[in-house]
Amino acid sequence: MPNPQPTVSLPVTAVADLQDSLLIVMNDLQRLGGLLDHATENLMDRFSSANIALAQIGANAHPELPTVRQSLQLAVTELQFHDMASQLLVHTDKILKACAYKLAEEAMGLDEDEVQAQPIEVQPPRPNPVTQSEMDAGSIELF
Repeated sequence: MPNPQPTVSLPVTAVADLQDSLLIVMNDLQRLGGLLDHATENLMDRFSSANIALAQIGANAHPELPTVRQSLQLAVTELQFHDMASQLLVHTDKILKACAYKLAEEAMGLDEDEVQAQPIEVQPPRPNPVTQSEMDAGSIELF
């Protein structure tokens, strides 16, 4: 006879409150993603404008111009954080959503229409979609 898994009994209101909190956090993460998108678009526009202005000045007029352009190129490389942050936000959203659904399922069971639906994975196949913790400059074409 297999050992039953330990269980914890929680009031439905506690589960509902926890699920509501998870959904609020998911909404906040989506808003954060929007803010990141907006900031990144603005930065890219400004870098593009600066690059155009520097191209019009001409390298002969200012010997420090190549250094300034290289600094701009390195700054654009740093914007890769947007892609990594977006991947982490999507990953976190999936985990939180799965936890919220799992809580509801465990506390209240599944409705008839939910039984036929695709089951939601609580643990995504990869624990972390972004394994890079820093960015190094490489060759990059500025716009």
